[in-house]
Amino acid sequence: MQYVVTFLLAIISSMLIDNVVLSRFYGICPFLGVSDKPKSALGMGLAVIFVIVLSTIICWPLFELLKLAEITFLDTVVYILVIASLVQLVGLFIKKYSPSLYKSLGIYLPLITTNCAVLGVVQGNSDMGLDFMSSLANGIGTSVGFLIVIFIFSCIRTRLQGPQTPKAFKGIPIALITAAIMALAFIGLSGMVN
Repeated sequence: MQYVVTFLLAIISSMLIDNVVLSRFYGICPFLGVSDKPKSALGMGLAVIFVIVLSTIICWPLFELLKLAEITFLDTVVYILVIASLVQLVGLFIKKYSPSLYKSLGIYLPLITTNCAVLGVVQGNSDMGLDFMSSLANGIGTSVGFLIVIFIFSCIRTRLQGPQTPKAFKGIPIALITAAIMALAFIGLSGMVN
């Protein structure tokens, strides 16, 4: 029971307290680029969940093999190959079953390969020496946190496109202000440090 509680707390911590977008500022490109419509943001968030969780599951044992072979300097190359393969798989799936979503994601879908949030999770897991379950909790929490933040952000951006927003702030300026306020709110979840 204690292990389950620890696992769930690790997920919540990665999801809210140490949010990958708003605390570490990873994955800003798709965060700003795809968040103009909630449907696109939801699709991107789900794609990122799939890629991060599967790359975490695949890359953890691969890193252990690299440690056994004493060639850990190749870890980043291996991670990028795994992530690129998963992104291609996601792209083919979305293109076949939801062409409109594929079109709305545009260039940002293949850019998941170079999304520092995805690589940052996998690399961070190996750099911190996390065991498999801790790595999995970090991957799940980080990816779900990405989905939550990009979806909330897209809903706010949709509301801010109305006539009440001053002309000078429309578009990216109000998006950056909104992202900054959201970052303050999420960083506030970590509490005060002495």
